[in-house]
Amino acid sequence: MKQVGGVAAPSEEAAAAFRAAVMRLRSGQEQVSSVRPELAFEDVPAPRTLAPFATACAATARVDGTEVASGRFVLLYDPAGQRGWAGPLRVIIYIRADLEPEIAADPMLGEVAWSWLTEALDARTSGYAAPSGTVTRVVTEGFGAKRGEPQATGFELRASWSPVGAADPSEEPPGPAGEADPAQAGLDGHLAAWCGAMCAAAGLPPLVAGVTALRPPPRRRGP
Repeated sequence: MKQVGGVAAPSEEAAAAFRAAVMRLRSGQEQVSSVRPELAFEDVPAPRTLAPFATACAATARVDGTEVASGRFVLLYDPAGQRGWAGPLRVIIYIRADLEPEIAADPMLGEVAWSWLTEALDARTSGYAAPSGTVTRVVTEGFGAKRGEPQATGFELRASWSPVGAADPSEEPPGPAGEADPAQAGLDGHLAAWCGAMCAAAGLPPLVAGVTALRPPPRRRGP
C-alpha cells in the first residue's frame, strides 16, 4: 500500500477487487429477487471507520403489503485483515422480525434464531469462520397517543463472520441461483444466507433447504 499523510492508502488493485465484490453482491440481490419476490432491496450508507472498503444494503420482507421482517447486510474488506477476522473479508448482518408472543417468550428462541443463520450459511456458502452474534427479544409498547396500539413482540439478530473460500473478492461469480453448487458459492451465497435467515424469521417458506421457519407472525395493524 502507498502511504498518504503517514496512513496506508488502499492500492488500486484492492479498490478494483472491492468493486468486483460489490458487483457480485448486486448480482446476488438480483438472483435472490428472482426466487423471493417478497424481498425488496435498497442501498444504504456503509460504515466508514471499520475497514478501508465497505458496502451495505437493506432488505424488507413483505407479505400482502405488510412488512414482516427487515435487515441489513454489510461487507467489509481490508486487504491486511484485522484482529478477529479470518481473512480480508468480514460480513455484518442485522435481522428484525415480529413474532407471536408465545414464540418470542420461548426460552429456545435464541438457539433457534441462531440456527436459522448457521443452517443457511452451511447450505449456501463454501464456509465461514469466527462467527459472532447476539439474539435480543424485543417488546414494543405504546404510550401517549399510541397507548391504544397492541403490544408487539419480536426479536433482533446481529451477527458477523468471515467468509471462507471467498477470500479473493474479485473471483468470477457462479451461475444463476439454483445452478451453482452451494459448496462453490461466493459472496453472493453469503448474501443469500442472510436472506434465508430473514425469511425464516418472517415465517416464509425457506429460501434454502434445511432451514425451518416458524409459522407466520401476526399481521401488523395499519396506522
